[in-house]
Amino acid sequence: MPAMSRIERIFCQSAIWRPVATALVGWSSSDQQLGADVLEIGSGSGVMAARLLKEHPGITVTATDIDPVMVDDARTRLSEFGDRAHTQVADVTALPFEDNSFDTVLSFLMLHHVVEWPAALSEIARVLRPGGSLVGYDLVRAPVTSFIHRYDGSPHRLITIDELRDGFTDAGLVRVTISPAILGQGMRFVAQR
Repeated sequence: MPAMSRIERIFCQSAIWRPVATALVGWSSSDQQLGADVLEIGSGSGVMAARLLKEHPGITVTATDIDPVMVDDARTRLSEFGDRAHTQVADVTALPFEDNSFDTVLSFLMLHHVVEWPAALSEIARVLRPGGSLVGYDLVRAPVTSFIHRYDGSPHRLITIDELRDGFTDAGLVRVTISPAILGQGMRFVAQR
């Protein structure tokens, strides 16, 4: 799977993205018990992982991304957290972790960039411990989101709420909650193994 497009990389490294990212991570995960071992897929520059580590002193976060440049940025940003933060280049469709490794997997605005997102959901379910949760938000396939992604040059496969719900079921995830957001352009989701 290719690294993110130049436009996405610039945006994810920008000062504009940081406050948006930290607000969205709070919105999507504030009412969730994260557990001790957390995996963030598509962590970008580590902004969201840093917020979680500050707000939840009892967790350890493994921040992964397909893009080595983003992983280097995340490593630098998360270095202040010592052994509570780990970074790794990883493809979410073939995660380099043992079965039942994490209490929580977080996916913040990245699943639609995985063309084979059903395979990613299967991998997420595999690395989650029984009773563990997938928590996150993403864009919905809609005219505005489709228009934007047609021109940014990144691989993507936007998802409808029904498709995501079916994908969770096919991956063996249960207790699924998906809530539309951002005027129908996004969705917040929680599912358990």
